[in-house]
Amino acid sequence: MAKKSFRQAINEALRQEMERDHRVVIMGEDIAGGMGAPGEQDAWGGPLGVTKGLMPQFGRDRVLDTPITESAFIGAAAGAAATGLRPVAELMFVDFMGVCFDQIFNQAAKFKYMFGGKAITPLTIRTMYGAGFRAASQHSQCLYPLFTHIPGLKVVIPSNAYEAKGLLIQAIRDDDPVIFFEHKMMYDEEWDVPDEPYTIPFGEANVTREGDDVTIIAFGRMVNVANEAADNLEKAGISCTVVDPRTTSPLDRDTILETAEETGRVVVVDEAHPRCSMASDIASLCAQEIFGALKAPIKMVTAPHSPVPFSPALEDLYIPNAAKIEAAVRDVMGSSTARAAE
Repeated sequence: MAKKSFRQAINEALRQEMERDHRVVIMGEDIAGGMGAPGEQDAWGGPLGVTKGLMPQFGRDRVLDTPITESAFIGAAAGAAATGLRPVAELMFVDFMGVCFDQIFNQAAKFKYMFGGKAITPLTIRTMYGAGFRAASQHSQCLYPLFTHIPGLKVVIPSNAYEAKGLLIQAIRDDDPVIFFEHKMMYDEEWDVPDEPYTIPFGEANVTREGDDVTIIAFGRMVNVANEAADNLEKAGISCTVVDPRTTSPLDRDTILETAEETGRVVVVDEAHPRCSMASDIASLCAQEIFGALKAPIKMVTAPHSPVPFSPALEDLYIPNAAKIEAAVRDVMGSSTARAAE
């Protein structure tokens, strides 16, 4: 099995699905390029080169450069999905959702409901999210909780290159609108990824490690940070289970609740803001469903409720890290020990 970067895994998933199904088309800003210009007839492949090489292979009829108007091409993608194609639209940064949100949550997400279950909308929207890239507050947000709130949308947040390929192929083959979140700090991270196509089902969490003391639930890039924290805590004699939900809609409630109940201590790690976040959602789920099994208060490790700073020093403080997760785990361990002593 070859080592492939997150970027390569996504490119390979797109390529293999376009080879498999002629209905798959991709569209976005600066993903084809070169029209009427001298030199290589291929753009960089989006701002971070994810789709580079696809236009020369599949042509401009299936790799479509769009104007800088997200409302137009996301709307066009929704219409194309409703009329027989399987478009993959690239919303360059999730922060730009503000200019095309109506097309997503008021149109594509509701087609099946409004047409009595007869309409299918096999639309995949790929988008970048996350801080750490020095891209400032308008290009660095974690907005997956907003999409998770909308019925009719499926929301996918892969944590590594292996997950990215399998989940993206599943997204393209799915008959419902899927928002696929790619953390921009992960594109160069490598993982073992099979050459052949494969799918990872939605709504099935991945338990990356099992432990007896604390359950850590984390999303996207934070899964890897949580695993790092769990490695450090293991050396100190604290054993952690780490759960990667993979998708926030559908959400694998059963795995989350079962692992949380087994340890009785829960830490939720979410790079999004703390208010109305996945962290607050998971915390409330555990409090509602397994309150009697909890040995300590649930702890959330999130970004602060503020815009992402442009200052490198402040941005580094803004992002949840392994040390913050370790402190939260030690806190819930201490809280349960104190309770037992009372």
